Amino acid sequence: MPGDDREGHADAATDAGTADISFVIPAQNEADYLRGTLSSLAALDTDYAYEVLVVDGGSTDGTRAIAREYDATVVREGGESIAAARNLGADRATGEWLAFIDADTRVRANYLTELRGFVEAEQLAAASSYCRITGPRRAKLMEATINHIFSRLAFPILPGFNCFVHRRAFDEIGGFPDVANEDTAFSRRLARRYPTAYCPTVLVESSGRRIAEHGLTGTLWHYLRLDVDRLRANY
Repeated sequence: MPGDDREGHADAATDAGTADISFVIPAQNEADYLRGTLSSLAALDTDYAYEVLVVDGGSTDGTRAIAREYDATVVREGGESIAAARNLGADRATGEWLAFIDADTRVRANYLTELRGFVEAEQLAAASSYCRITGPRRAKLMEATINHIFSRLAFPILPGFNCFVHRRAFDEIGGFPDVANEDTAFSRRLARRYPTAYCPTVLVESSGRRIAEHGLTGTLWHYLRLDVDRLRANY
């Protein structure tokens, strides 16, 4: 069993350690990016109580130290897979809602207020939002794909760097499967049982450096073919 190392809790979390929303951030040697992500969480404009958990996959740089600077809870994991890291973070989290982001994702100040309001108004079990992806032309192409294709699929793909899900639904489907394209597999399994959708507001910005690694490029054609009728109707 990986160790659990709890040196702090986000300032916005309740004194009892129970949050409305738990941010889960897998990180392995992310010192170059993590500070920007945690700074964006510290700047959230919200009345919701939230906590931040950084699931460290055996970093050898300053990742854990940076997490502690921002009073995040550090959960140690063996670096087995990103799915394992996300699931371990969810297991340690106290929130009713789980917000999965990556160590190079920056959230807008209205992220929690907007997305929580969206899932409640639409009676959803999970959601993502439109995004901005920084980087070369390929990154902008993936941004357009996420915002305008993944969001319109019959079973929307909720990318792992921007996934907001109710704990009960997460637990009932068994979390992220430990497979390639784990966020796609998770999204499809979830959407077969619960309503999911995209908030049409840009609420996050993420780096395009690892899009392919996170499983968002190898699935496009497959799901376009599965959902072609729905896409035609939307357009």
